[in-house]
Amino acid sequence: MTYQQYRAVRRLVHSCCNYQDGNCLRLDDGEECVCVQSISYSLICRWFRAAVLPQDESLCAVLLHREDMKKCVLCGGWYIPKSNRAKYCPVCAKQEQRRKTCERVRRHRAGM
Repeated sequence: MTYQQYRAVRRLVHSCCNYQDGNCLRLDDGEECVCVQSISYSLICRWFRAAVLPQDESLCAVLLHREDMKKCVLCGGWYIPKSNRAKYCPVCAKQEQRRKTCERVRRHRAGM
């Protein structure tokens, strides 16, 4: 994990439902336990992987699905494609679909 990825993971740790004042509630057995994910450069916590990390799709793709990732043609961001023909990340796909629809309608109206 690079330093930028580590910083992004640290920001996401604060949105975990088991994180409270730097401690992990799942590991708490009567004695406070530091959240492992907030101090580690690797993805150790299963709960974090399953519930929190998918909130940031590009970071999740980079860290967990390296072999399945594709690079978006428009923005250059990494994403996990839904099919083998996908060229755009979900955000850019909507923008590109709107652009192509406008272009198609414009051509159709100009031909009338």
